[in-house]
Amino acid sequence: MEFISEKLLFIFLFVFVIHSIETLAYAVRLSGARVRLIASALSLFNLMVIISRLANMMQQPFTGSLIDTAPTENTLEFVESQYRILISASTFGTLVGILLLPTFIAIFSRAIIHLSEERGSIPSLVKKGISFEYIKRGIKHFSLPKLSYLKDIRIKEIPLKLFFVNMIITAIYTIGVLSALYASLLAPDRASTAIMASGLINGVATILLVIFIDPKISVLADDVVNQRGSYLTLKSISLMMIASRLFGTLLAQVLFIPGAKYVAWFTKFMI
Repeated sequence: MEFISEKLLFIFLFVFVIHSIETLAYAVRLSGARVRLIASALSLFNLMVIISRLANMMQQPFTGSLIDTAPTENTLEFVESQYRILISASTFGTLVGILLLPTFIAIFSRAIIHLSEERGSIPSLVKKGISFEYIKRGIKHFSLPKLSYLKDIRIKEIPLKLFFVNMIITAIYTIGVLSALYASLLAPDRASTAIMASGLINGVATILLVIFIDPKISVLADDVVNQRGSYLTLKSISLMMIASRLFGTLLAQVLFIPGAKYVAWFTKFMI
């Protein structure tokens, strides 16, 4: 049985792109505050979130099929190793998103302005964005992060509680599907119940994100637009959230097996 299969690499790429998109979504709010078009920015932000969630749903059946094609001997160890590779894809995707952040802030700033000019028409924005002229302009804005980008950022102003909450939520979201699928191996008599629990886990993680994280960032962005807060504060918090997201993907490696065991145990009360 081939360990690094074409299917595994395909899913790795899928997860990589998903987490890159979700990391770059933070650039949309920064861009919106920068050009003072926060409502238009949020519509673009929601579009990116929908795309990443849809991509995540699309890759789930392929991830589940790794269990179906696993060898009958040492199945747990084989699937665990493959799933840990997929978790690492989320870390690499987040890292690439961080490296591309300055570039996408510049691109999204212009995209938000064009979206406003197109009166909120996403198809018109996409049509304009894929033209050769605008692709050529976008390439000119490419730049890697520099230490000067961190200038004037004060670590003391960063709320540590928000940092750790976002890290934990990211970890739960990262392993939600994987832990549920692995739990089906730990409790084969309740396999279907364990697999269906993945939707509940990701749903809870999304609710926590909407309740504890998104409103705080949105309020900070509104404060910048209404001149009640500074762009530097928003940038500091956004960079902190991205860093906590990166640590969350690393924490996911630690929580993967305990999470699967918890799901397997919890399914006892669902039957």
